[in-house]
Amino acid sequence: MSTTLDLADLALHANAELEGATALEIMGWAAEHFGSGLVVTSSMADTVMIHLAEQVAPGIDVVFLDTGYHFVETIGTRDAVSAVHAVNVINVTADLTVAEQDARYGQDLFATDPDRCCAMRKVAPLSRALEPYAAWATGLRRADSAARAQTPVVSWDARRHIIKVAPIATWSDDDVAGYIERNGLMVNPLLDDGYASIGCEPCTVRSTGDDARGGRWAGRAKTECGIHL
Repeated sequence: MSTTLDLADLALHANAELEGATALEIMGWAAEHFGSGLVVTSSMADTVMIHLAEQVAPGIDVVFLDTGYHFVETIGTRDAVSAVHAVNVINVTADLTVAEQDARYGQDLFATDPDRCCAMRKVAPLSRALEPYAAWATGLRRADSAARAQTPVVSWDARRHIIKVAPIATWSDDDVAGYIERNGLMVNPLLDDGYASIGCEPCTVRSTGDDARGGRWAGRAKTECGIHL
């Protein structure tokens, strides 16, 4: 059985070896090493990660965090992915419904304490959902924001005790757009309606300027939900 030190060491060496690899090669490495212990997470903004994953591991589990606050377009994209792609979409929800959260913590916690709302509706549910797996693949990219500029392609998530794989970490916005066009991939309709980054509906507005995540928690210093911190 692999120990924490073994897995952390594996991540360190794999990151160095795979830095110049293609996204498909990185995803293939993860599928080869972890098999059914590999899971993909998707926000359903686009289907790039899903398309990459199904090529190397058809039927792979894809975790979607259903916060109860998503745009209808995002839920529609999730349902379409389930119908079209060779993946197993797992809908993950928080312990409390939105109504139960409102009753316990006050109406619209996302407005009064967004960090706490994200922690309960995203961070904690994801940590529980990842427990059965040895590795998870995410669509994090260095071009997303300054906070993500140093994203490794493979790392050890010490908080969750899991290998974290970011196959498209080095991709630019043009790389993403080109891959979608070449493969005729489905995208969330909101991407064509001025939203460069899509989160929960109450906390997301159309993007302005060059900051792709500028429409998330607009007017606040908050830039991350806490999943990748």
